[in-house]
Amino acid sequence: RLYKSLVATHRELSSALVEEELMKACAEATGKENRLCYYLGASSDAAAKVTGEVIRPLSAHVPVQKICQRLQSRDQQICELRYERQVLDWSREALSKMRVLELKRVLASWGEECRGCLEKTELIDLIQEVAPKHSPAQPRTHSSDL
Repeated sequence: RLYKSLVATHRELSSALVEEELMKACAEATGKENRLCYYLGASSDAAAKVTGEVIRPLSAHVPVQKICQRLQSRDQQICELRYERQVLDWSREALSKMRVLELKRVLASWGEECRGCLEKTELIDLIQEVAPKHSPAQPRTHSSDL
């Protein structure tokens, strides 16, 4: 995602520019992206710093999969991060097919919590209630790009 935004906004990529944008993106990152930033050393609480292993190849337009293969030798965890599937349909029928844990994860990704929810229908009601707040352009879709 970072690479796509850099290529779209800048004609030439320098290492300094890529590093600056990576640090900005990691400062705002949450969830799995924050974990990736931690592994790369781009977050403030990271122990090891391997951002150079990402910055130089990105500025040279090396494909992301190739960078991931190189990083795999340093740290197995970096490329093992998996993202949850995105929910695109917020209808009651689609939500009722999801598991309770998935519904709770959706709420958690928005920073919401359902205290005292005992039934699946209560989680569904809350998701439908707060979905417009988290995706104002299209109330029944969630378009965050992970």
